[in-house]
Amino acid sequence: MSSAPVRVMLCDDSATVRAALARVLEADPGIKVVSRVGNGQQAVDAFATLPPTGRPQVVLLDLEMPVMDGMTALPLLLRQEPRPAIIVASALTQKGASATMAALRAGAADYVPKPGAAGGGLADPSFRTELLAKVKGWARIGPSQPVSKPAVPQRAAPLTPGRGLRAVGIGCSTGGPQALTTLLRGLSGPLPVPLVAVQHMPAGFTAMLADHLDRLGGPGCAEAQDGEALRPGRFYLAPGDRHLLVEGKADGGLFARLSDAPPENFCRPAVDPMLRSLAAACGGAALAVILTGMGQDGLLGCRAIAAAGGAVLAQDEASSVVWGMPGAVARAGLAQALLPPEELAEQIVAATSAKSRPTRQGVTA
Repeated sequence: MSSAPVRVMLCDDSATVRAALARVLEADPGIKVVSRVGNGQQAVDAFATLPPTGRPQVVLLDLEMPVMDGMTALPLLLRQEPRPAIIVASALTQKGASATMAALRAGAADYVPKPGAAGGGLADPSFRTELLAKVKGWARIGPSQPVSKPAVPQRAAPLTPGRGLRAVGIGCSTGGPQALTTLLRGLSGPLPVPLVAVQHMPAGFTAMLADHLDRLGGPGCAEAQDGEALRPGRFYLAPGDRHLLVEGKADGGLFARLSDAPPENFCRPAVDPMLRSLAAACGGAALAVILTGMGQDGLLGCRAIAAAGGAVLAQDEASSVVWGMPGAVARAGLAQALLPPEELAEQIVAATSAKSRPTRQGVTA
């Protein structure tokens, strides 16, 4: 028996944009647009006119609107019952990136960057794919990620006993900003190793995401700089449109190298080159963590980590917006545990301890 379609509200001051978004969404039989409104006040009012069982599960919210803008409407929409997941629509500008991160801090679940006319506008295939995935994913898991205890996949190569970790590499895409937020909030105290991460995101947005993550009070976070020494306890994010590589120094330290090499898996930055470089620089003293995302970027990099004797962890399906990247790693038998982000954080803390490492059961040994 087929499930009911996902109910969506469109909130944008442009009737043309609302109509275009509705066409994109309703081309998928699994989605139904139940409300189209032109500003935040109308969005809040619309909830009162719909029966609880017919209210939107997902609101696609523009941020710049007359009468009531998206940032003002956001907390009011999050008070509605049942609570919807809010996906903000953002312009591909510095101002748009800053507003997007402010919305994520205020409780938005995710964002979609509005493509410009030069890139095909709302008809751009990559935009359509991303939008549909995020709408369906957030409708499935709701506005906050649940804790789950999934089955553990096949055994992968464990971290070499007694060697300890030198670095942690993290890869994510669709739904990644919230997963990274949850993960970093779960890291207790300064870690004795650096963390490097690739999030599929446009140039300009990564700087704002780094600032957003830096405000969480966990590891200090910034975009990686070419040639920069990677310090223990710091979190380094690949800048948009540059691959982030990790290289070793003669004294045993690590440093960042940024690359303009061609995209991999249609992405730059991509997870695979980062993890391959991490395996080459650290051997078995590396831990890879693959979070929510479309596609299979990170699979080949995790193979390299496992072949070098390192460890691999992945996000579980229940808490993933899209179980593409972590699912590919799990199906390949590379992930030693499948866990939600908050429990992956516990594993990272345990793995960086000199006397513990991840095990098949997702507990320390």
